[in-house]
Amino acid sequence: MRKDIHPDYHVIDVKLTDGTVVQMRSTYGAEGDSLSLDVDPSVHPAWTGGGTRLMDTGGRVSKFKNKYAGLGF
Repeated sequence: MRKDIHPDYHVIDVKLTDGTVVQMRSTYGAEGDSLSLDVDPSVHPAWTGGGTRLMDTGGRVSKFKNKYAGLGF
């Protein structure tokens, strides 16, 4: 295996959307850098139970619902 081809794996500060700062090991940036997240488990619908509504961009959801209206959707 060749030497010095892998990125540096070090500790960074990850700032969650609620302001909490967590230290994680990552290849992002340099030792001690900070990464701010826009989406994390405290706000993402996959972890919060899906309370947000689906946005209908370009009418695609409406078209889908109209096309398959009789199938029980």
